Amino acid sequence: MVDRMRDSINKKIGILGGGQLGKMLCQAGSKMSLDISVLEKDSSFPAAPICAQFEHGDITNYDDVVAFGSKMDIITIEIENVNIPALEYLESQGKEVYPPTDALKIIRDKGLQKTFYEGSGIPTSDFGLFKNAQAILDAVTSGKLDIPFVQKSRTEGYDGKGVHIVRSEKDLDGLLEAPSLVEDMVDVAQEISVIVARSASGATCSFPVVEMEFHPTANLVEFLFCPSTLSDSLQQEATSLALAVAKKIEIVGLLAVEMFVTKDGKILVNEVAPRPHNSGHHTIEASTISQYEMHLRAILDLAIPQPEITIPSVMINLLGEPDQSGPTHYQGLSAALEISGVHPHFYGKKETKPFRKMGHVTIVNANLEKAKTIAHHIKNTLKIVAKP
Repeated sequence: MVDRMRDSINKKIGILGGGQLGKMLCQAGSKMSLDISVLEKDSSFPAAPICAQFEHGDITNYDDVVAFGSKMDIITIEIENVNIPALEYLESQGKEVYPPTDALKIIRDKGLQKTFYEGSGIPTSDFGLFKNAQAILDAVTSGKLDIPFVQKSRTEGYDGKGVHIVRSEKDLDGLLEAPSLVEDMVDVAQEISVIVARSASGATCSFPVVEMEFHPTANLVEFLFCPSTLSDSLQQEATSLALAVAKKIEIVGLLAVEMFVTKDGKILVNEVAPRPHNSGHHTIEASTISQYEMHLRAILDLAIPQPEITIPSVMINLLGEPDQSGPTHYQGLSAALEISGVHPHFYGKKETKPFRKMGHVTIVNANLEKAKTIAHHIKNTLKIVAKP
C-alpha cells in the first residue's frame, strides 16, 4: 500500500486549462508536492504563477494537447472545451485521462447530457433539441413549443454564457444562433448542488448539499449557502441521485451535479460539470477536505474520505462591475478584510470586464444567518472596478 501511494503521488499530472480552477488545483497539489503542469495559451492566465511547470499551447488544438499529454502520466481538465480527439489518442497510448473521454463527450454537449439522463432513468426537466434559432421559432409558431422556456447552447456555454431565457414573445428576438437544448421552465423552489468524487478504482464520496442563488442578469451563482436548509430526506435523495449519475457516467475525479428542487418537492438534475466547480469553492475553508484536493486524490486513486462540514459558510462570486472594463482594481478591500471570517480569493486576472469572474469570497461563521448578513455586506462593499 505504501509503495502504491508513493507511485501515485510521483505521477506527472497535466491540467488542460490555466484559469482559476487550474490555479486552485495547483495550490491544493502543492501540499503534497505533486508534479503538476498546466497547458494554456499564455502566462497571463491565473494558474501560470502557481503551477510547477507552465507550457504555452492551445487546449483546443490537437497537436498541442498530444505534445503536452505525451509527457504526462495523468491528464485532467479544468474546462470542458478541450480537444477530445487528442485525449482519445492519449488514452490509446496508455495515458490516464480523467474524466474519461467517453464521459467528457456526453457532458460537454448539453443535448447529449439530457438524452443520457432520459435514457438512464435520471429525473430531469422535459426538453427538445433544435438546430438553430429558426427551428425554435417555427416550433413556437406551430404550437409545438410553449413559452416560457430556457434555451442553452449545446456546446461551449459556461459562466452564464450560452443561456437565453424566454419568458414572453419579446424575448424571442434574442434567441441564440446555435444548435440548442430547449428546456421547460421549471417551477423551482430551490437550486442546489452536490459535488461527488469517484476514484479510478470506483470508490465514491459526496460533499454536503449546498444551496445557490443566481445573479438575475449574468446567470451566474451569486450566493452559495452551506449547510443546506432542506429536509434531511431531500438532502439524502439529492446525494443519492448525484452519486447515481457519477456511477452511470463512469466519472473519475469530481462531478458537480446541479439540481432543481421543484415547489412540489421533486428533484430534477439540471446539468453537471466533470471537474472542480463554482459550487465547491467554500470547501477550502469550510470542509475537512477541499474539492480540489479531492479531485487530485480521485485521479491519483488515493483514499477519498467522506467530507464533513467544519463550519457554516457562504460563498459569493466577485464579478466585474457591469459598467467597468480595464485594469483590475479591488474597491473596498481594506474594509472587507477588517471582518472576521472573511476569506477573499482573487484570481489574478489583470483586466476586469462586465460580469467577468474575478474572484470569490468565502465567509465562515458558526451561525449561518450571521454569515449570510456578512456576505450581503461584503457584496455591497467589495467591488471589482477598472483602475481610475
